[in-house]
Amino acid sequence: MLKVKSRMDDVCEVHFIDERKAKAVKRLMKPERTIYNLAETFAALGDPTRLKIIFALFKEELCVCDIAHLLCISTSAVSHQLRILRNLRLVKYHKAGRIAYYSLDDEHIGQIFNEGLKHVEEKR
Repeated sequence: MLKVKSRMDDVCEVHFIDERKAKAVKRLMKPERTIYNLAETFAALGDPTRLKIIFALFKEELCVCDIAHLLCISTSAVSHQLRILRNLRLVKYHKAGRIAYYSLDDEHIGQIFNEGLKHVEEKR
C-alpha cells in the first residue's frame, strides 16, 4: 500500500536557525537589483513563443521573416517577442543592408537554454 505523506512532512518540526550557515549565505547573497533582473530573465523565458525563438537562434542566426515563417506567426508578433528578448539582452541583432539578423546575445543564453532542456528531458 502506498503511504501518502501529510502536507506537513516537508516542514521543520522545531524552530531552529543555524546562525553560522545563515550568516555565510547572507554574505554571498546578490543585490536586490541583480535578483530582480534574473527574475525578469526567467519570466521572459517562461513564454513558449520566446523559447522557440531562443531555440531557433541557438541553432542559426535568423531574420524576423525567417523566424515568423518557422513559427507560423506574424512578423509583428515575432518583432514584439524579439524586442522583449533584446531589452533583456538575451538576443542581439546586426543589419546587413535592409535585413536585421538576430542571434543569441552570448554563449550564456545557449547554456541556460541547454541546461533547462536537459533538465526537462531527463524528468520524462
